[in-house]
Amino acid sequence: MSVALENILAKAGLKVDADEFLTLVEDAARRLSPPNPDPSHYFSADQRAALADVGLDLSPRREDEPDFRARTVAAHAVLAEGALSVNEAAKTLGVDDSRIRHRLKEGRLTGWKDGGWRLPAWQFAGSGVLPGLEVVLKALPEDQPALVVAAFMSTPQDDLVINDHPATPRQWLLSGGDPDHVARLIATLGTPL
Repeated sequence: MSVALENILAKAGLKVDADEFLTLVEDAARRLSPPNPDPSHYFSADQRAALADVGLDLSPRREDEPDFRARTVAAHAVLAEGALSVNEAAKTLGVDDSRIRHRLKEGRLTGWKDGGWRLPAWQFAGSGVLPGLEVVLKALPEDQPALVVAAFMSTPQDDLVINDHPATPRQWLLSGGDPDHVARLIATLGTPL
């Protein structure tokens, strides 16, 4: 299996060997959720009743059901593998490490702490940052996890059209699109439709 996995990782452009990737997946699975979560555990009795009244099934996953967490765990592992350290980001941008930490503190770059800072690769372009990044990050709700933001930035949006096709926010910004359009969209992350 490791040869097949290494082929898939290489096709995806991920520079990680199969064992390292599987370690990332295992770590992500352990941190993201318990092995068989009981969703009802997270709600009060009144909340459970209200959710059941609108048709939500709060029973634990059965052994014969597919595990819905698999896609999230894989996505988290890919995000973590592709993220840059402060040192790598500094080299990419041609600045000192302290400038990266300063930008993180000011909200001009985004990342998460995992031993040290990890900065998702989607926000970099060549030897610089994504055009309009500061405008977009300023509008980003603080409570949004890195995985949600990465998924948003890499998912085509109907409101961002290039050559008659929906573009991802990253593509939109790279093509010189108005960052205010992306900022308006990202500001709605986590809000009900």
